[in-house]
Amino acid sequence: MQRTLSPVTAKRLLFLLLTAFFLLSATQCQAQIPFHKKKKVNKSTSVDNNAQPDKVLYDRAMDDIKHGRQEVGRLNMQTLINTYPDSEYLAKAKLAIADSYYKEGGTANTTQAVQGYKDFIVFFPFLPEASYAQLQVAMAHYRQMQKPDRDRTEAHEAEAEFQTFIQKYPNDALLSKAEQHLRDVQEVLAEGDFRIGYYYYVKGDKRAAESRLKVMVNRYPLYSKADHALWMLGDIWQATEKKDMAAPYYARIVRDYPLSPLVPDAKSRLKALGAPIPQADPQAVAWMKAEQNAPRQHTSLVKRPLALIHNGPGDELVAASRVGKPNMSPESESDAGTEILSGGDQTRTAGGKTTTGIVATVTPGAGGSTGTAESAPAPTEEAAPASATPAAAGDASKGTAAASPSATGTAAPADSANAGQKTDGTAATAGQAGQTADAAKTDGTQAQDASQNSTNGDNQKESTSKKKKGLRKIIPW
Repeated sequence: MQRTLSPVTAKRLLFLLLTAFFLLSATQCQAQIPFHKKKKVNKSTSVDNNAQPDKVLYDRAMDDIKHGRQEVGRLNMQTLINTYPDSEYLAKAKLAIADSYYKEGGTANTTQAVQGYKDFIVFFPFLPEASYAQLQVAMAHYRQMQKPDRDRTEAHEAEAEFQTFIQKYPNDALLSKAEQHLRDVQEVLAEGDFRIGYYYYVKGDKRAAESRLKVMVNRYPLYSKADHALWMLGDIWQATEKKDMAAPYYARIVRDYPLSPLVPDAKSRLKALGAPIPQADPQAVAWMKAEQNAPRQHTSLVKRPLALIHNGPGDELVAASRVGKPNMSPESESDAGTEILSGGDQTRTAGGKTTTGIVATVTPGAGGSTGTAESAPAPTEEAAPASATPAAAGDASKGTAAASPSATGTAAPADSANAGQKTDGTAATAGQAGQTADAAKTDGTQAQDASQNSTNGDNQKESTSKKKKGLRKIIPW
């Protein structure tokens, strides 16, 4: 008699068979493919048997630089340069070393980066990377720029390097970036001159303010406050007898900065001076509209307190022009003016003799001497500078500097001994002064030593103490 399986029993057997089949398949797959983590291969130590050794060194060094191991990467790059001088990776290695210094940052490393980029430009001037190296030189100085009222050496260097890039690579893809950074640098330089000119303008020294502002508006027409500088220049000249000199500055505001808020006042002053009112330049109107619509990056409220302790410029970069051609002419000595942080001694030539010192103009006295500007010697520790104080009330040369006419008709420089004092405290006159002897020093220069005979016949040396004599005032014009 044949037994038949119930449906439930048949389903159970089928399920057991399928389970056994899947378990057997899984066991075989596990035996063939082991399930474990694959080890990471260190590319800096792994060596491809088919790769060239110079390429291995270059790839290893680039991987080190990428992961912050700057010194190790530079060492491998230098090994590549010294071991394989004819390698195709030689130029890339030199550029990578400079990039490593630039990326690491710091004053010393930035200096090394600038030198590396310049060496690359010298040895590989025709490679496409030469333009990038020149831009990086400018960016290195740009990154070290300080505020406008501080040392501007790096700003001047950045300006010169950006101008070099624009002149050498006018069709480069990085041209727009270089032009914008050049406008930023020139905004910082112009802001420094504007602050100095504004200080003298408020102080009342119109001559010093005019010399600063005039150079600034002519050199940096894209400066954000150029219209205010032109207004101050016009106001300075309008307060003098030569009022006609103020009209050109007011006219420039109307013509070159037509959207400025100072245009109505400038027109009224031109009308008061009787000068013609010019028409607005269409190109200037288009430029100012583009400036107003240009996007600018604003400093957040969180970062504003940090800007107070930051050495670099902040708001000046935001206010810099976004449209227009920056000034491409190099800054000459005649246009640069006098740097506020540089020394005051300047070389002057007068009477066929070149000296280094502060220039003093001798005013013709009552004795009829026709004087011209003469070079006064630089103050030394042995002799204090001559004082420009007037003589005694009964002296004929009261109110003028002590000077005697020379053979050529020019006034001789006043000696410190001629401005000395007697033993009784009265002021010494030019007739009571002794003769001046010029003694040759070992370095070839000449020093003027003055001697004076007092009423009792005793020679007295003028004291160099500022507490006893007070501060000396020298008039440079």
